[in-house]
Order: sequence, then structure tokens, then C-alpha cells
Amino acid sequence: MTPGQVILIIAAVIVLILLFSNIRVVPQATQYIVERLGKYRATWDAGLHVKLPLIDNIVKKITIKEQVLDTPPQPVITKDNVTMQIDSIVYFHIFDAKLFTYGAVDPIFALGNLSATTLRNIVGELSLDETLTSRDIINGKLTFTLDEATDRWGIKVTRVELKNIIPPAEIRASMEKEMKAERDRRQTVLEAEGHRQAVITRAEGDKQAMILAAEGERDARIARAEGEAKALLLAKQAEANGLKALKDAQPNEAVLELKKYDALIQMANGKASKLIIPTDTVQAVKKNVLFTETTGLGDVTPEGEDDPIPEVEDPCCERFENE
Repeated sequence: MTPGQVILIIAAVIVLILLFSNIRVVPQATQYIVERLGKYRATWDAGLHVKLPLIDNIVKKITIKEQVLDTPPQPVITKDNVTMQIDSIVYFHIFDAKLFTYGAVDPIFALGNLSATTLRNIVGELSLDETLTSRDIINGKLTFTLDEATDRWGIKVTRVELKNIIPPAEIRASMEKEMKAERDRRQTVLEAEGHRQAVITRAEGDKQAMILAAEGERDARIARAEGEAKALLLAKQAEANGLKALKDAQPNEAVLELKKYDALIQMANGKASKLIIPTDTVQAVKKNVLFTETTGLGDVTPEGEDDPIPEVEDPCCERFENE
């Protein structure tokens, strides 16, 4: 092998070593910032890339996945001069690797400080009660302000959440007392409402019972009245039918007299009833053979006299007379 061939082989090996040593594979959701001779050259996305040896340099590897910045608790003074400890969580991702690399010296540190100062400004305009009850408002204002301020850093703030709001110990004690008083008040109101509902329900039940009893008594009276009216109607119809049948039979005077005295007999059924019968009426009845045989009022045959009871002499009296 000639010296020229050896040199050629060595040169080829050196080229291959340099080539393979400058091949870079960028992972998914990652970007590389490449500088050429100290100046920004390109941003490499995920895939296979080759840089020029000794000329190109990878200065920063940036992940574009969403990240979380958990800021430590910090003192915040409210509008009514109450100092509270508040910490927040910032969700963000890098949308421009070049701006993130050259926009600020330490963008993450700058984002944390900006979040703290913005939180102080927002809470300083609110009272204690508004701060405790306005988490959504504070989160929205923080998100809008931080997202607008970090655009030039290549950072997109997607969401900000207040993690903890810790008021002073005396405020927490007062809040616990207030909460207990509120719970006691609600319990009293609920008990009173329950008692009122029970009284109303009981009164409604009594009212319904009285209404139903009155309706039942009314229906019973109506039913009794209808029954009595129907019975009276049937009696009158029967009496009318009897009179009609009697009229159709064309009775003689004897039958009519008998009907009269039938009516008198029915009238005399009472305990205190007295009948005064005229003499001419009795004489007319006596002539009626049918009435005489039926009632015995016209019977003039004298009743037989009872046999006299024989007198028995008292032997005691006779003995005294003989002495």
C-alpha cells in the first residue's frame, strides 16, 4: 500500500468520524437552538439533523410541552389592610424557542417574579371577603396579565390557579366563629321551618278530616231524606192505587161504612186517643150486618150471666152461736 493510499484512507476515516459525531436526533416535543459562529442559525424541530463541525453549535435545548411553575407562598396585603399568605400555580408552554432563548436572561425566573407582583397588585384592590370569594376573578386577571406580558419571551400562559389563601390566625378564628354562628342559625331556621310545616300539615289534615266528616254526614242525610221521600211516595202510590181499585170495584154503602170505621180503628190505636161516635152513626152501623158480624158493635144479644157462687157457712161462727 502506497503512502498516498494510506493518507486517503486516514482522511476518509476522519471525515466519517466527524460526520457521525455531528449527527443529532431531536426528540419529539423538543427544539434545539443552533448558532453558527456565535450567531443564531436555526431552530431544529424533532427529527435527524447534521451540524457543521467546529462551526455550528447547539446552544439550548427547549421542551415545548406544557410546564408548571409553583410559586412559594408570599405575603399579600388586601385593601382593608389584612396580610395573607398566598401561593399560586402557573401553567405555561413555550411557543417560540428563539424568543425564549434571546428574550430574557432567565424567563422562568422572570415569570415567577411577574406572577408575584401581579398577584399583589390584584389582591391589593380587593377586601378580605372579596379575596376569599373571588378566586375565579383573580385567576382570570392573573392569566390575562401574565400571558400578555410573556409574549415577547416566547411563553404562552394557559392558566393560573391560586393554590392556598392563608389568612392570619385571628382572622381564621373569627371566621370559624362566624361559620359556627351561621350553621347554628341555619339549624334554627330549619327546625322552625320543619315545625311550621308540621303544624300546617296537621291543620290541613284536621281540616280535610272535618270536611270529609261533614260531607259524609251530608251524604247520609241526603240518602235518608231520599229514602224517606221514596218510602212516602211508594206509600202514597199504594194508597192511591188502593183508592183507585176501590173506586173501580164500585162498592156499596156498607163497604164504605166499613172503610170509615177501619179508619176510625186506625186512628184509635194511639194511647191517648178518644173517639166520640154519633148515635145516628151507631144506628146506621147496627143495620149493617157485615159490620156487626165483623166487629160485634151491632150485636144486641145480651151476654149470659155468670152462675152465682154458692155461699159456704162458717163453722166457726155456728160454734160460737151454739155456745
